Amino acid sequence: MVIMGRVASAFGIKGWVKIQPFSDYVDSLLDYKTWYLGQEQGPWRKVEVLQSETHHKTLAALFTDCPDRTAAEKLKGTLIAVPRSSLPEQEEGEYYWADLIGMTVINEAEVNFGTVVELLETGANDVLIVRGSAGPDVLIPFLKDVIRHVDVQGRVIRVDWSADYLL
Repeated sequence: MVIMGRVASAFGIKGWVKIQPFSDYVDSLLDYKTWYLGQEQGPWRKVEVLQSETHHKTLAALFTDCPDRTAAEKLKGTLIAVPRSSLPEQEEGEYYWADLIGMTVINEAEVNFGTVVELLETGANDVLIVRGSAGPDVLIPFLKDVIRHVDVQGRVIRVDWSADYLL
């Protein structure tokens, strides 16, 4: 499974949910009529999407088994995934945003900045939002000069980014 977003909140009174996508393109989940809901370590359950649409920088969706606002509210925080086999193959040096979420970020001096909680599209370049155990989130540009190595299997991103930038 590849995590593609999370349910942010209920949306309206008829069972719709608002979704925060974890992808480059807000509408990328609209290509799939079957999603999986669950938590990072599972279990996942298959849901059919009755309707879905973009809503500014989020999505709104209605599932077959979500008849009202009360049911939608219970889904808040639930992750949304699709099978990896349904995604197009990535080329060398390209990554799905969903694959970067949860990765540990370490600089060349072995300083652990925390884990990637979100990516931000700025227009000029993407930015990793990294959350550590102390202090505010760290914003690290996803640029060739900054990102030294992405180890998808090891779940680590090595960066050329000084801890001094945090002060």
